[in-house]
Amino acid sequence: MPASKGKLGLIAGNGRFPLLVLDAARAEGYEVIVAAIKEEAFPEINSRGADVHWLSLGELSKLIETFKREDVQRAIMAGQVKHKQIFSSIRPDWRLAKLLLSLGTRNTDSLLGAVAKLLADEGITLENSTSFLEPLLAKPGVLTKRAPSDQEKKNIEYGRVVGRHLAQYDIGQTVVVAENACVAVEAMEGTDTTIERAGQIMASLGVDPSTLSRGLTVIKVAKPNQDMRFDVPVVGVKTIEVMRKAGATCLALDARKCLLLDGNSILVAADAEGIAVVAD
Repeated sequence: MPASKGKLGLIAGNGRFPLLVLDAARAEGYEVIVAAIKEEAFPEINSRGADVHWLSLGELSKLIETFKREDVQRAIMAGQVKHKQIFSSIRPDWRLAKLLLSLGTRNTDSLLGAVAKLLADEGITLENSTSFLEPLLAKPGVLTKRAPSDQEKKNIEYGRVVGRHLAQYDIGQTVVVAENACVAVEAMEGTDTTIERAGQIMASLGVDPSTLSRGLTVIKVAKPNQDMRFDVPVVGVKTIEVMRKAGATCLALDARKCLLLDGNSILVAADAEGIAVVAD
């Protein structure tokens, strides 16, 4: 183990993203203090050799108190916290309630941006969530053996225009297109559910995706001014599996802004299914 570089706070949401950050930070010599969100984080985070504190999504004061007690001055937020949790039965503490009341809109950027500012006011700097995972960011170009077909390229071009508008208003970051027509757009439900819904819509219309020119195309974009501290676009092997089931044959990403959660494994899985993956 390298010499200690000091303490690093990790606010852990769901998925493998927080586990990757935790492992990478510890490998570089940081003592990681984890604030694991009960409603989201995987129990597996307990077995990674870090000091883990479990707290509810509504316990913003407890998060700050934990980090200050542990003398944490730098932190990373990794892993999704589902946007729909805003409307769940979780009871916010006084600090989070006050923050929510101060927001003009309750989208991801405004909510997480306000949390980041509050942490900064308490002497805790929120850093880029990809700081330890730069090699996993999508590189520009065709990433799979198969390049997008001409029709898929047209889908991507159109889908990026739609996606940029969605992302501009912080509505969602995923668009599913078939033959230059928008089939589904993401809102609160998340990428995988959006792709599944697109497949269901095509099936309900009696359309077999295999009869289309290379089927559905999935476009996942970053926000125009993507804050790399939170809500960074993420895809993984599971995304490829969901695409396969939905009849999607092409995945387009924003280069250097989207995290390939499973590294090269996602490209191996895509190649096995004949799915094209490209980043621009």
